[in-house]
Amino acid sequence: MGSGVAGRKPPGRVPLPPPAGDGARRAEGGSPAGTPHAARPNWRTRLPAALRWGTVALLLSLLILDFAFPPALPEARDHATLVTARDGTPLRAFADAEGVWRHPASEATVSPLYVEALLAYEDRWFRRHPGVNPVTLLRAAWQAARSGRIVSGGSTLTMQVARILEPHPRTLPGKLRQMLRALQLEAHLSKDDILSLYLERAPFGGTIEGVEAASWAYLGKPAARLSHAEAALLAVLPQAPTRLRPDRAPEAARRARDKVLQRMLDQGRWSRAEVADARVEAVVSRTLKPPLSAALLAQRLRSQRPGAERIESTIDAALQRTLEERLGAYVGRLPERTSAAVLVVDNDTMEARAYLGTAAFGDAARLGHVDMVRAWRSPGSTLKPFLYGMALDDGLVHSQSLLVDAPQSFDGYRPGNFDAAFNGPVSVADALRLSLNVPAVDLLDRVGPARFAARLDHAGIGLRFPRGAKPNLTLILGGTGARLEDLVGAHAALVRGGIAGRVRYAADDALLERRLLSPGAAWIVQEILAANPRPGERIGTFDTGRRPRVAWKTGTSYGFRDAWALGATRRYTVGVWVGRPDGTPLPGQYGAVTALPLLFEVVDSLPQRPGDGARLPPPASVSEADVCWPLGTAADAQPAETCQRRMQAWVLDGAVPPTLPERDIRSWVAGLERIDVDAVTGQRLTADCARPHQRRVRSIARWPALASPWLGAAERRASRLPPLASDCVDDGRGHTVAMHIEGVNDGALLLRAPGSSRPPRLALRAVGVDGEVQWLLNGRLVGRTRGGQVLWREFGEPGRQQLTALAEGGAWASLAFDVGR
Repeated sequence: MGSGVAGRKPPGRVPLPPPAGDGARRAEGGSPAGTPHAARPNWRTRLPAALRWGTVALLLSLLILDFAFPPALPEARDHATLVTARDGTPLRAFADAEGVWRHPASEATVSPLYVEALLAYEDRWFRRHPGVNPVTLLRAAWQAARSGRIVSGGSTLTMQVARILEPHPRTLPGKLRQMLRALQLEAHLSKDDILSLYLERAPFGGTIEGVEAASWAYLGKPAARLSHAEAALLAVLPQAPTRLRPDRAPEAARRARDKVLQRMLDQGRWSRAEVADARVEAVVSRTLKPPLSAALLAQRLRSQRPGAERIESTIDAALQRTLEERLGAYVGRLPERTSAAVLVVDNDTMEARAYLGTAAFGDAARLGHVDMVRAWRSPGSTLKPFLYGMALDDGLVHSQSLLVDAPQSFDGYRPGNFDAAFNGPVSVADALRLSLNVPAVDLLDRVGPARFAARLDHAGIGLRFPRGAKPNLTLILGGTGARLEDLVGAHAALVRGGIAGRVRYAADDALLERRLLSPGAAWIVQEILAANPRPGERIGTFDTGRRPRVAWKTGTSYGFRDAWALGATRRYTVGVWVGRPDGTPLPGQYGAVTALPLLFEVVDSLPQRPGDGARLPPPASVSEADVCWPLGTAADAQPAETCQRRMQAWVLDGAVPPTLPERDIRSWVAGLERIDVDAVTGQRLTADCARPHQRRVRSIARWPALASPWLGAAERRASRLPPLASDCVDDGRGHTVAMHIEGVNDGALLLRAPGSSRPPRLALRAVGVDGEVQWLLNGRLVGRTRGGQVLWREFGEPGRQQLTALAEGGAWASLAFDVGR
């Protein structure tokens, strides 16, 4: 039965395949009879699959090889260390473990001219290729085949880095290995990282690697400041670093440089005028010398930051070089084996601007490897300003308080002055400026040695005492150990409102500050020191207005082993030490003679600005007051007749403390005495008098007993109690010890014996006292006796001589005589 519709296929039926045969197989793509087409793929379908699997296999093989043979990427410890000044100038470069000089560098730290010349000359397609450039390799191979020699290289910059990191022979296997390593580098690193490796490690001759080291070695400047000619020169040097070294072959280096310049012109990267100017620039031969400035500081910073590639210090490179030259010339005039140290600190930031730990780094005779900036040495008198500042803060003294510079005993300790002379009554200001020892020991005894040392330690001045020893009175005269850097940090407090600070040497050092003195005490002390003119000058004699005002202090340790000078200006604090690092004495060399001239040389070398010579404004806590001696109190707060010497003083918080009380004075008490006197005769009256008197009260200002030998006759009379009225019972207040000198008469003339070459010799005796007597000749201590002992003394110096005998209780006698020629 039919479908009823002509030509329509029955539903559910599948058409039959065409008859088997060759034509049918060809029509179906050549599949065998009875085989479906999908089961028999042809070569067009098989090829993409093979490529895919082959690519996967290749990539897996490369990954396995990369894992098994990783590229020799440098580690941080492979780098040399470069210590720079604050402006980036290298101070000292430390070679790596293999003795190679290499400085950190990157595209951001070198001149764009150099990067431009390098890429244009070495690898124009550096940013685009995967590490290997087939075009340049084929071109180099074709040129070599045609000419029989190598005409141009086919290595990319990445391939050059691969060869730098992993040297290999210039053979075909070596080249293949280099290419594979280049591909690995591109897979592991960015283009910037690869470029940085080249900038740091490209060979430039000898042990110099990298453009930064080469720029300093050959050109004496940082790679960031290269000219067109210098950029072209350094771009071509790694091609033949030995043959093109500018210090050995300047002409060959010039020809190679000009080749790079021509390439830059041909590529239109640099203008014709720029290239013409660059060609004119000569290739200067320069002796290779690694940077070596602030050598001991650089060594110190490197030891504190192991593994650091680049350490930025706070040093001013130009100032450092200037002071190194000055110091070298200065110590050349001193005795052999003398060294010195100088430290300059910016007061605002406490950053070191110059650091000279030795006078001659590497000089064996001067022990040039010893850093005297941080060596423990006896500080001499350099701690005295802080003692006077503490005494001001404690309300013990003001700037013109009366102190006595005379022989004294402090529980058996008998300090003397540097020149063995004594000055009698002196002010706080003069005692500090003259660096007198007895007044300083007297003040320290009142402040307390342990408390003084603790205050210094809190402010950053650590003192070193012998094992088991405690702070004692000798520390103010140098009987302890201190470091130059700590002293500088503390002296800066005098111009920083009393705030001491730890010196900072690197840009990342923290600012550590501690209060040492109040702002007022610090200002008064610096004003006292700054008012002291330079040796050999007087205020107003020279036009010193343009010079910085310096608050300076010197010091000398026992035995002439250490000479110190410290000075603070508005902007800088400077510390100077001169001596021998091994501690041997330098007789005749002391702070004021040896270290102070160098201090002023350094100060005059510092950058200056208007106002550096002006006085610092006093803080609100400081005011001026008229004071009178011997009481030391304000002139308007005491009777007019007690004011024997009037002067202006700086006082703190309005307090005007009186003259300090005396010690162990048996028959004389300093200060203000109020006594009754007869209004007519002026004689002293006591409470028990036989007849009535018209009484009035008289005020008498008594000088310290130890000051008496240095007073004028009028001052002695003004301080003496009036004679007792004959009808009054003695109250013992007017008694004094009678003492006189035997062995020479007042006003005598001493001559040599006829025919003798020996000077006159006297047997001197102090009569009237039982205790110890100290003998002063022209203010200088020449001997001690006890009781009736005799002092034998020769007088060989002709001229007027003043002899004084001073007893423990304040009794004294003095006379003058002449010694003939």
